[in-house]
Amino acid sequence: MTLQESGAPQRDWDKRNESVTRSGSVRGMRAIANLITKTLVITEVEVRKLLHDPTDLLLRAVQPALWLLIFGQVFTRIRAIPTGSLSYIDFLAPGILAQSVLFVAIFSAISIVWERDLGIVHKFLASPTPRAALVLGKALSAGVRSLVQVVIVYLISFLLGVQLNFNPLALLGVVLIVLLGAACFSLLSLMVACLVRTRERLMGMGQLMTMPLFFASNAIYPIAMMPNWLQAVSHLNPLTYQVDALRSLMIAGGSSIYGLGLDFMVLGITATLMTLVCARLYPRLVL
Repeated sequence: MTLQESGAPQRDWDKRNESVTRSGSVRGMRAIANLITKTLVITEVEVRKLLHDPTDLLLRAVQPALWLLIFGQVFTRIRAIPTGSLSYIDFLAPGILAQSVLFVAIFSAISIVWERDLGIVHKFLASPTPRAALVLGKALSAGVRSLVQVVIVYLISFLLGVQLNFNPLALLGVVLIVLLGAACFSLLSLMVACLVRTRERLMGMGQLMTMPLFFASNAIYPIAMMPNWLQAVSHLNPLTYQVDALRSLMIAGGSSIYGLGLDFMVLGITATLMTLVCARLYPRLVL
């Protein structure tokens, strides 16, 4: 056997390995494309519901208005909370936007209980749609709903004289951080819905979760004012990083304590982990 002939099997083996690798890459890209497409389809379905009944979002605009017009104005005059170079109303506005996003997202899973009762969830589970796309579509739709809150809070803040940053890149950053934050809390709501499986329990759990998440964050006062044990809790709270990013992007002269990179990374990792958990829990809705 010549040297050329002895190398032929090795070349064939290398070609087969290359072909398998290429085929695996193509399948992986197709799976990702399919996940993105199905996620956007689910999101579109959810957003259409909003177009048919936008009153819920208009009613939710009352809460941030009350916080900014009453709480913000009073504490700005009292000057009881140290906020550094920012006035208290400037400090508060990003926190109230984050709170509005939290309240929209944390109750977004109520619709999935209705869908379970109507048999829609059964149809989704029987379809070839990836479970991750089902939960991500719900989470992304909560982010789209929250964008209405961005417009409302910006408008009220502008009328109150908040020093807003209207740089296009900063506005884009606000949109992205709102979408990420809404996705995190919507996925948390979906996890709870998969476990409790009734509207009444979900409403109770939603009320129970929103207050600790809100008050154990830097939304209405600096973390440095908290006792040590609460500071430790706030560092584990995704809302803290959302508020930190919003305060840097939304306010002219605002700054991030943790850095925008860390803020985005924490919210992104949290959303990813919650997506994986929700995808596993989703079939429990019909048990």
